[in-house]
Amino acid sequence: MVDYIEIDPPGLMLKEDFLDDLNVRPGTFAAAIKVDRAAIKAIIEGRRAITAEMALRFGLFFGTSPEFWLNLQKDYDLRKVKRERLEDLTAQIKPLKVA
Repeated sequence: MVDYIEIDPPGLMLKEDFLDDLNVRPGTFAAAIKVDRAAIKAIIEGRRAITAEMALRFGLFFGTSPEFWLNLQKDYDLRKVKRERLEDLTAQIKPLKVA
């Protein structure tokens, strides 16, 4: 089994490094970016991914690039799937052999 360093979902960074540090409540943030509070709660809890549109909203609010938020999500997703599926997929998929 491959051992990977645990990484937190990007929603945790949103909460701890942005909302908490700036003293912004999740509900206030949701209202400011014009989304449902439940959507922000789901992202913070790691039950929902940061989409391209949500990344754009986050970037506009915080003055960051949307790519920052999408990269956090992409990195999290890839590490998670590697941790959960790499061993099985490596056993199932054989690399192409070029002649």
